[in-house]
Order: sequence, then structure tokens, then C-alpha cells
Amino acid sequence: MDFPSRGRPVDDVIADLGAKRANDVRWEDGRVFGMIYDGGPTVHEVAERAASLYLHENALNTKAFPSLGAIQSEVVGWTAALLHGTPFASGFLTSGGTESILCAVLAARERGRAERGITAPEMVVGESAHAAFHKAAHLFGIEVHKTRVHADWTVDVDAMAECVNERTVLCVGSAPQYPQGVVDPIPAIAELAGTVGANCHVDACMGGFVLPFVEQLGRAVPPWDFRVEGVHSISADIHKLGYAPKGVSVILHRNKDLRRYQTFVFDGWLGGFYASPNLQGTRSGLPMATAWSVIQHLGMEGYCALTKQTLENADRMRAGIAEIDGVRVLGAGQYHLVAMSDDPASSGVPIDVFAVGDALLERGWFHDRQTPPDSLHSTVSNSNTGVIDDYLEALADSIEEVRGSRAEDRGTNYATLE
Repeated sequence: MDFPSRGRPVDDVIADLGAKRANDVRWEDGRVFGMIYDGGPTVHEVAERAASLYLHENALNTKAFPSLGAIQSEVVGWTAALLHGTPFASGFLTSGGTESILCAVLAARERGRAERGITAPEMVVGESAHAAFHKAAHLFGIEVHKTRVHADWTVDVDAMAECVNERTVLCVGSAPQYPQGVVDPIPAIAELAGTVGANCHVDACMGGFVLPFVEQLGRAVPPWDFRVEGVHSISADIHKLGYAPKGVSVILHRNKDLRRYQTFVFDGWLGGFYASPNLQGTRSGLPMATAWSVIQHLGMEGYCALTKQTLENADRMRAGIAEIDGVRVLGAGQYHLVAMSDDPASSGVPIDVFAVGDALLERGWFHDRQTPPDSLHSTVSNSNTGVIDDYLEALADSIEEVRGSRAEDRGTNYATLE
């Protein structure tokens, strides 16, 4: 593939770029359960106008762009207040949930080394914890103890306790966890971490911009945020149900003393003082500005309205799945995540959910695949408003079409690989 030798007119370039999207999922139609979260026309407008203002700005050096320093400080401060942090809560904006998780793990490792002299660090996570924790362990040289979950898919804290020792630097809980959408017992995990002086991190990448508004709407939410004594850090993605464009997330620490363990400071080269607050050097100002603008545009009232609609969509999906013979919802999730699997209690001809997923994709509906157990995953949002009944009809038709058959492709790719 040769590098282009001559330039081309703008219109031709954009036309070709648009043509490349022909086989992409049609998220605008509400037929994608995850990856894209649509807050509506005015959210699009404010984000796009903010993006045009900050298309070229670089947050590498906020002395050159003090507006980006202010934007980061304000978004982090708003998020800390939303998650009941004290005035001392501190953090940074990142490119997404994975980077926020990496920063939390790095901070735990560095704190363990500085305060407890740990040179062979370990961390304890449930098998439901996001894969990014394992990526962080791989990158930062941390041994991972992966423990079982209960039948309700929440982390088994007793199993975690069997793995915690004097080398443990981090214990992890999720609010909610991604695979089945249930909230782990965060107070018990935080208490366990405290027995050895380890960090407790709450992965709220999926729930940080959902659960606070769910609580405002009057639906029960178990304790999970900084109101839980012993929670050291929380990750929360604004580019999910915060409805900002990709990619922007927040990593929060209970105070600045904890936050300093994730930063890198260096002056031993010919370029002078260098400090990096997270894993990136150069950082685009565009996602930061769009997050600031979307939060300002929606406010608590707007987020509660979007969350109310999201909950109605997810409740309708769960109820509809329960009425269809052969499938079931995994776990007792109450929020916006729905995992659907085959129902072993069904008296009908067995179904293969991956075959169902293929049939749904033929009808234009896209899910992520998960295993174990084999399941189809949905992150429901405002994007799916008005199409849930159509989805349930397509689901019933797809199940009848594939009963007794099995998909040849058993892959569960959640990746960017060729």
C-alpha cells in the first residue's frame, strides 16, 4: 500500500471517507447496544461546536493553553462532587476507561512501593473485573489473583480475602461490572483492602454517569462511591452514559496525596522539567472541551431525564426477554446493562445465543458477545429509545429461525485487531 503521491481535492477525500462507513453499524437508528451513546440533537450540536473550537489544541502544556487546564479542573471537580468526594478529591481527565484504570493500578503500585516497601506487588480482582486490570498488571509487573463470583455475579469477598496478603497493593470492585451489570459489594471490598493498607479502586466506567442520576430518580443503589470509607480511587467514563464523544474519562482519587502516585515527573534530560499526569503526553483538547460542554448543556436535570429514559428502555428489554421462551437475563441487574443467555429451564428446542446474535445482526441489530457463559451483551441507553419493541420482535423471530442450530463462529472479539 503506497503512500499517496499527490494530494486530492477536499470534496473527493471526504466523499471517499464517507463511503468507508457503508458497512459500519447504524448507531443513529438505535440498533447498537453499546459503543455509541446518543444524547440527542442538542447534545450533538453543543459537542460538535465545542469540537470545532478545540480541534487543534494540545493539553500537553496547559501553560500554553490555560483554558484546557481550567476545563480539566472543572470537569474533574464536577465529577468529584457527583461522586460525593470531599473538597480534597483530585484527579485528571484521560482518553477512556482503560487509561483511567491503568492510572489507578499504577497509583496503587507506586503507593505500595513508597509507603509499604512492596517490590513484588499483587492485586486481587473478581473474574468479572474489566480486562483492562489484567492489561495494567501486564504492563506494570503486578501479579493478579483472579477470584470467583457468586451465583448472582457479584464478587465473592471471602474468595478475595483468601488472596490478600502483605504484598497486595490493590483490591478492585465494579459499580456496576460490565458482563452482567451488577454492583459489587464495595464496602466489604474496601474494608478488606484496608486490612493490609492496600488501595481500593471502584471501576465505575459504566456507572459513574448513571448511578448518581439513578439515585436522584429514587431507585435503590447500593453504596459504592466516596461515601464508602476506604475507597481510594474511582474511574468514570464521560464518553459512555455521560453522552460526550469519544474519548474522555475521569480518574479520581480521594485526595491529592493519593493522586501524586500516578503522575510522572522528570528533569534528567536536555529539555527541562517534564511532568505527565497520566499515560499520554500530547493530549487532544477536543474530547476535554466536548465533555465540558455536554455536562454544562445537560446539567443534573438533563442527565436525570436521559437516565430515566435509559432505565425505561432497559426495564422494557429485560421484561420482554423474560417473556420469550428459550432465553433469560443473567443476574438481577437493575440499571442499563443486560446480558442475555440461553435458558436451561426451557422446555423447547435449545437455542444457541451466538446463532441468535448472528440472526439479529442480519436484521441490523448489533450486540457484543461474551463468554463464559455464552451471552449477548447490551449496554442500553437513550440511543435505543423508541426501538425496544422492534428489537424484541426481531429477537423472537431470530430465536425461532435458529432453534436447534449452532453458530460456527464462537468468537467473542472485543478488540481492535487485524
